[in-house]
Amino acid sequence: MSTYLTIWHYLIILLGIILIILGVFLAFRQQEKKIIAPMIFSISLIVVLVVGFTLVAIDKYTKKVHLSNVHNHRILSIEKIVYTGIVKNVGNHTIGKVTFEVKLVNKAHAGGKVKAGSFYSPSGFAEFFSGGMNILYKPQTVTKKFVVAKDLKPNKAKSFRVMFDYPPYFENVSQFTSVTAH
Repeated sequence: MSTYLTIWHYLIILLGIILIILGVFLAFRQQEKKIIAPMIFSISLIVVLVVGFTLVAIDKYTKKVHLSNVHNHRILSIEKIVYTGIVKNVGNHTIGKVTFEVKLVNKAHAGGKVKAGSFYSPSGFAEFFSGGMNILYKPQTVTKKFVVAKDLKPNKAKSFRVMFDYPPYFENVSQFTSVTAH
């Protein structure tokens, strides 16, 4: 989950513990002893689910990061692509880690320039029976994730540089970038 818990996280966890204790207390006050265990299980399950979803929502609204000055360039001699940019914590709480995600989509298949065999993605079953047939699979979408900052304090920024292999068969490429705070 989170690397850094805020006061809101601790309050929700404390509230969840209090609700579970209250639920257990009320379950033991029941006259019928056979429904005590199902009541405790139900109350605990509901409280844990609500607390879990609430913690995720709190993370989303307390840990905000902004991506700016994103540039990329290809290094043709080694078939790599380099992304540079700046991430800034615009929230009021420290962010444990910032993940930068790049998604490259080959649009050459829209113009009919990609062979049909390029879309074939062998399953484990198909690979077992194809043996040494050397069927080449060329993915048309490449997604990469990189941790570009750790322990990012409020209102602080950090520059980053990431590099990864660029598929040489990509022609007309759409690029999508995003950041997430954890």
